[in-house]
Amino acid sequence: MSVTAPDLRRRRSLGVAAAASLLALTVSGCSGLGRTAVGPVTYHTDREAVVQVNSPSVRGCHRLDPAGAREVENGTLVDIVLYPSRDCTGGGTSYVATRFSDVAAESGPPWRSYTFVH
Repeated sequence: MSVTAPDLRRRRSLGVAAAASLLALTVSGCSGLGRTAVGPVTYHTDREAVVQVNSPSVRGCHRLDPAGAREVENGTLVDIVLYPSRDCTGGGTSYVATRFSDVAAESGPPWRSYTFVH
């Protein structure tokens, strides 16, 4: 029994469709897992302590030291937004891109929380 060219193309198309479906199922199955921002968020407190949080979750509001932070370094692969409030609300925010840092002005309030942009 010989296989004709149309039969071979149909088999390849079915194989490609099956592989694409399997890939889509795999990706959607992993998306529910707790994703993290790969890398550290490092900040300097008013008490002159250096705090480093490695690979925090990309979801939710993350609180900084109660005294606040004057300098925040974003060493993760995801951009962050800094807030002067403890609950990631209100104005006076600062956007810190991946691999950058921000220093709060001495005359302004320190940073007290952050969220990831995702």
